[in-house]
Amino acid sequence: MSRSATGGGAYDVGVLVAGNWKMYKGPSETAAFLDAFDPPLGVDVVVCPPYVSLAVAVGRGVSVYAQNVHWSTEGAFTGEVSAEMLLELGVDGAIVGHSERRQHFGETDETVARRAEAALAAGLGVIACVGETGEERETGRTEAVLRRQLSVLPRHERLVIAYEPVWAIGTGRTATPEMAQDAHALITSIHPTRVLYGGSVKPDNAVELMAQPAVGGALVGGASLDPESFRAICAAALV
Repeated sequence: MSRSATGGGAYDVGVLVAGNWKMYKGPSETAAFLDAFDPPLGVDVVVCPPYVSLAVAVGRGVSVYAQNVHWSTEGAFTGEVSAEMLLELGVDGAIVGHSERRQHFGETDETVARRAEAALAAGLGVIACVGETGEERETGRTEAVLRRQLSVLPRHERLVIAYEPVWAIGTGRTATPEMAQDAHALITSIHPTRVLYGGSVKPDNAVELMAQPAVGGALVGGASLDPESFRAICAAALV
């Protein structure tokens, strides 16, 4: 791919690989992972541990994002964490709108937009997730769904979009490289920023997926939990 990873520029076209650890790895496991992980040069690497492990992850040689962030600075929002709290820890950004948040915790396009706007205004980076369900793809509504989800997202130099077809999250199913390219091309035509592919990314399919011209990296789930597996995926971005 040989696109330089400059990081932080307006609508950066460098390669970014982010590992979303979901509800795995407490502080001790996080420290052990990062002690063993040697990120390759030339690619922006982000790890997204659970909240309890963020402080341990900061300052260990990779960028650290939270898995969610609230839109208020403070208040009676049990279980939520503000952008200001994340910044105090030294966290660089946050994921918003992951399909699991939409499916299990009532996240909507509107709340995703509020979270993104608040995080960006506070100075964090944001990976905003979009994607269609299997039923929406089968009924020809992929474009309409993506347009709706993208329509509420702000344009900002620190905003990255992750296309994660919901039917490929945690299922072992992966979009073909052609499907990923088509979806990413649509997204970048609407919202010109770096777009990551997420959906059962593994070392054995990462090269082909990230070789597509509109794919600017990957949002990796289960395969990011092992240091060697995650490094192999990061290195695939440079092929």
